[in-house]
Amino acid sequence: MAAEPADQFCVAEERSGHCAVVDGNFLYVWGGYVSIEENEVYLPSDELWIYDMDSGLWTMHLMEGELPTSMSGSCGASINGKLYIFGGFDDKGYSNRLYYVNLRTKTGTYRWKKITNFKGQPPTPRDKLSCWVYKNRLIYFGGYGCRKHNELSDCFDVHDAFWEGQIFWGWHNDVHVFDTTTQTWSQPTIRGGDPPQPRAAHTCAVLGNKGYIFGGRVLQTRMNDLHCLNLDTWTWSGRINISGEKPRDRSWHTLTPIGDDRLFLFGGLSSDNVPLSDGWIHSIATNGWKQLTHLPKSRPRLWHTACLGQEGEVMVFGGSKDDLLFMDTSHCSDLLIFQTQPYSLLRLCLDCIGKNAALLENQIPCLPSKLLQEVLKKITFWAAMTHRQERKAETERQIQLHST
Repeated sequence: MAAEPADQFCVAEERSGHCAVVDGNFLYVWGGYVSIEENEVYLPSDELWIYDMDSGLWTMHLMEGELPTSMSGSCGASINGKLYIFGGFDDKGYSNRLYYVNLRTKTGTYRWKKITNFKGQPPTPRDKLSCWVYKNRLIYFGGYGCRKHNELSDCFDVHDAFWEGQIFWGWHNDVHVFDTTTQTWSQPTIRGGDPPQPRAAHTCAVLGNKGYIFGGRVLQTRMNDLHCLNLDTWTWSGRINISGEKPRDRSWHTLTPIGDDRLFLFGGLSSDNVPLSDGWIHSIATNGWKQLTHLPKSRPRLWHTACLGQEGEVMVFGGSKDDLLFMDTSHCSDLLIFQTQPYSLLRLCLDCIGKNAALLENQIPCLPSKLLQEVLKKITFWAAMTHRQERKAETERQIQLHST
């Protein structure tokens, strides 16, 4: 059942360590946690927040079925209109459970299903892993978690300070595949190349048949290396030698494919524990990084999510403005939209009408019905944007008055 928000211009709750995917014209957000009085509070697992890209409105839907536990650090991915959630961390420890929900429901009811009748062996429990989606398969890499003594292997880097009896904690660099068609887990045979160092809080992206990895953390080290795995031949590239300048080392960042041969990197936490607000574009053709100079420097994000919109926009939601390891208080609920390519002429015209609806109120009803519906969505979008900006300005004004 859909829960109608009290304020039609509501915004999804602030959070970090959540999952977000795009399907059609909608951004779906699930899970994560917030900090309340220095305590980590996991957000309800029966809430699905949906952002309509056309209207700019958020709605919250209550979910049913076999609900996952409330977690952070789960890995979310979308295939054929289904959101899959794997792994994560909750009050009981690390998870290796896999769930899915059909996002294209015709009844308006979103129902979780726990996958239990799978074949093969799933990965060991972990969080802060990442995923490539390729040919109806979920391909998972890395993460931080626990293993039994008899499960230790070269793909696991033990965290020296964390072990108890026969249980060890640490970082992974193994690859696991879940075939959504046959519901089968498998581990591909890596046929060559040097694999990346074990890591967690890294990021993954797919371009063509190659899965890219950037950065992440192992022990006290954060990295800025770029690797790719050929998802057809299962061959690692080894560390890709970059020409020119490159981003600094980081974890808890995002990497989003834009176009056929470019990757957009944003945010994260640097090796000296500084929250980052820089954005970079990597070109496969030139094998180089280029920093974007026009991004706002006052909007750092880490442990956020990033998804690609309809016209090349990268939509960054949630995350934290703080170093989560030392000050875990400034979780975010705003949606940052980065334009990575020119908008279409239709989009520019719709935005212009939406922003100037009051001036055009007599002409708008004369539009053809199909175009009118698009215009009305844009009017709603810009009304929502204006409302949020005014509400934010009023909140900042009240805070300033109280502080003086």
